[in-house]
Amino acid sequence: MLVLLKKIGVVVSLFLIVISLSYCGSTKETLSISEQEKETFNQVEGDTIRIANEETEYEIIIIEPGFYTWLNSIARPEGYYSQSFMENRNWIMVTEWNQRVLQPQRYSPLLYELQINYQRNIDYGYEVNYKLYNYFIYFQRKYNQRLGPFLPRI
Repeated sequence: MLVLLKKIGVVVSLFLIVISLSYCGSTKETLSISEQEKETFNQVEGDTIRIANEETEYEIIIIEPGFYTWLNSIARPEGYYSQSFMENRNWIMVTEWNQRVLQPQRYSPLLYELQINYQRNIDYGYEVNYKLYNYFIYFQRKYNQRLGPFLPRI
């Protein structure tokens, strides 16, 4: 019995050492936020952006101080990302967003107020996807959130 306990202790010790070493090798990557971007984050007057596609009759209204300025001065220009890239990223981020809306005890209801009805099988058009994608990037950078497995880079 004592021999078995020693073997289990050795296995557990080795397991803990391997886990510790794996954490030592990984570093948490941080975002680089410019002074210009910080200025947009500190705006207090609300920007209202209407994201709409008249053909599909879908719209999103974003009321967020600084977002319009950020979109026009810091975000990548329209055409930089393909629509399919943004659709895939938006799907991941909308899914995470909606999960957080449903967990107000864990995630701030001041940040995650309403669910977003974004369906994968609907073509919302380039403009809707572009502005939604960039809002998610802005939101993550401003509030230091992560809505997916990737860093919110510009």
